[in-house]
Formats: sequence, structure tokens, C-alpha cells
Amino acid sequence: MFARFRSGRNPDAAPDSGPVLRKGARPPGGRGSVRFVSLTKSYPVSGRERKYIIRDSSVLFPAGSKVALLGHNGTGKSTMMRMISGAQDYDSGQIIRNGAISWLIGFAGAFHNDLTGAQNARFVARVHGIDTDAMVDFVSDFSELGDYMHMPLRTYSSGMRSRLAFAVSMGVPFDCYLVDEVTSVGDKRFREKCAETFHTRLRESSAIMATHNLSQIKGVCDMAAVLHEGHLTLYSDVEEGLEIHKANQRDSG
Repeated sequence: MFARFRSGRNPDAAPDSGPVLRKGARPPGGRGSVRFVSLTKSYPVSGRERKYIIRDSSVLFPAGSKVALLGHNGTGKSTMMRMISGAQDYDSGQIIRNGAISWLIGFAGAFHNDLTGAQNARFVARVHGIDTDAMVDFVSDFSELGDYMHMPLRTYSSGMRSRLAFAVSMGVPFDCYLVDEVTSVGDKRFREKCAETFHTRLRESSAIMATHNLSQIKGVCDMAAVLHEGHLTLYSDVEEGLEIHKANQRDSG
């Protein structure tokens, strides 16, 4: 069970005018949606030339959708995920986030090595307005770290860090989850536990997933966004998006 989460609607999120929704349906621009408005991100490569990750693109990732972000290696999928999370800047345009958008699931880079697992969990809880005791209880139970929850992070193995990071990620009730390849860690039993918990979270939330895992895409995602040569195109049919992505890979090869 999540602890109480305090977060208001993004004041920059524009009202979405669209078709009449069926009863109980979520408006496309509602909580959990992410909108790109004329977004551009590039890097200098040589002289005055620039490599464009995305160029003047306007796209809406609808609320409640589970979108696979596709693109061959080097197109900038991870850069785009960091931009959506707020960890990476961009050249121009806007990213409008409606509701609570996660950091990259399983990311442990913001943890402090001299703090214990419990102290790191409490810190994250305070930042996100969650009951700290409830957060520590959840993370301790989920991660199965035992006494290590009360030992400094610098004493953890890489696997233990991953368990803590994933547990903390699952302990915050986000409206949209960002996934860059990693969604589970540990042995088979623990990976199954991670997958089950993550899928439970997605019943009420959106997700944007940058992954090469075809079975995960087909099992979780209901839309696909294809990033190719600075252009981002959203497909309401996952299979169509996958076919376009495969064609782009053949052309690039």
C-alpha cells in the first residue's frame, strides 16, 4: 500500500480539448500525461554541425498509456528519458508534465553512500511528501535487505543497491513511470516479485519505456513512439511502431 502522496496538478498543463470520453475514461491530457511542445535537443559534433536527438517535435504521451520508446542505438532514447524526468535540459520548446512523473526506475545515483538504506528511503519520502515511516516499512519489506537497511550504502553490493533502488522506486505513487531498460533485479523469485509489483502500479498509471525487450513491449505497452533521425512519431498500434522501427534499423544498417 502506498503512503499518502501530496502533489497537485501541473499548473503549466494546458486543458485538453478532445472527443467526448466514455464514462470512467481518462482524458488524454490528464494526470500521467507528458506533452512535448516544439521540443528540440541537440549536441555539437564538429564545427557548426549539430546532432539532433529531437527537432521541433510536438507529441502527447496520453494519460494512462504505456508507451514503448523505440530507436536504434545512438538515437538518444536515454537522453530523451532524462529530459522527461527533468534530469537533462533541452535547447528549446517545452515538456509539460501533468501529475507526478517518476525518475528512471531503479536509478540509485541520487543515494548518499554515507546514509543507511533506511535514511536514504526517508530522504526520498520527504522530497515527495510521503509518510517516512510507511516508506521505510515498505522498502524494508520489499527489498528483503534485513539488517543492511540500517547500514551505510557504501557497504552494499551492487545487487543490494539495485534492490534498494527498485524498492524505493515502487514506494512512491507516480502518475507516470519512466523505465530505461531496468525493471527488475536479483534472482528469479525476486525478479518475478518486481515484475508483479510493477505491473500492479501500471494499472492506475502511465509508463514510458525505453527497452529492447520485445516480450516486455508486447506484454506491457499499448502504444509505440519511434525516434529516428531527430523525429519522434507516436503510433497507437504497437505492432505498427515495431515494424517502422525494424525498417529504420535495416535502413540504418
